[in-house]
Amino acid sequence: MEPKKVSVIIVNTNTKDVLRLCLENLKDSYENMEVIVNDTASYDGSVEMMETEFPWVRINRLPNNGLAYALNKGIESATGEYYLYLGSDGFPEKGKTIKGLVEYFDTHPDVGGAAVKLVLRSGEVDMDVHRGFPTPWVSLTHFLALDKLFPKSKLFAGYFMTYEDMNKEHEIDSCITHFLFIRKSAQDKVGPWDDKTFFLYGEDIDFCYRLKKAGYKLMYLPQFTAQHWKGVTVGVRKVSQDVASKSPVFKLGDKDYTRGKFRVRIQELSTEAMEAFYRKHYISQYPWIVNFLVIFAIRVLKVIRVNKQKLLNLKNGMK
Repeated sequence: MEPKKVSVIIVNTNTKDVLRLCLENLKDSYENMEVIVNDTASYDGSVEMMETEFPWVRINRLPNNGLAYALNKGIESATGEYYLYLGSDGFPEKGKTIKGLVEYFDTHPDVGGAAVKLVLRSGEVDMDVHRGFPTPWVSLTHFLALDKLFPKSKLFAGYFMTYEDMNKEHEIDSCITHFLFIRKSAQDKVGPWDDKTFFLYGEDIDFCYRLKKAGYKLMYLPQFTAQHWKGVTVGVRKVSQDVASKSPVFKLGDKDYTRGKFRVRIQELSTEAMEAFYRKHYISQYPWIVNFLVIFAIRVLKVIRVNKQKLLNLKNGMK
């Protein structure tokens, strides 16, 4: 197999209709590129659709063992000098974004990874592409909404780093895996995604933390853009309700969930990832009283989110 310049790695779980649009957008967007789709036990016809309509896509059929697991399987198949981790609901600007990133990385060897200006369907920038590391102070200022009160303050607005000029390129701490461009040599040095600790959330910030610790720059490059139809897979965001999976049953690992129970589990996983990241990277850096308060706060947040979701389920008649 002839190596490619760019390997696009997509993880798909029951997003057939949006995945089709994603692949149509990628077709002929960059000549020296391969597209790998790791399908995690979809039952909505995603694989059959790809086999019929996109024979140039390399498909790996995988069990649903989590996002980080599937990303690692993508690395095993990839031949590119650069990897683009892309959500099935991600749409890089055709003919410009991938080409521009390659040219940028070819002339900036100290850059290990990059995010682009990720635009939601509402037209707003997805700020999860532009985040600081969640230290206890940064997390506290965010959950107390001090970052909204003082968005230009480095002291209070570290969570989304809103003190930076969003129209100019600059370093960031972390971004989401729905659009992350990585140099293969940096990936090799940092190592694989942590699929033992993180199932669905947290794998991105953990990887970015290790990337920065390895001495690489992670850049935000707003001169390149992509759309993000956020929430298509999990279906918990209003902005994507019309295109989210309508399946009555959702699978995580070896368990099946009804729609309502799936959304509750999503809330659990999101907060469990917070605690896992803190225990892995921060617990040795702070005194026991800070660690106690942080973990206690995360678990309280988990209870709040889970019960809020259960109330929403009741309101919307979801079991």
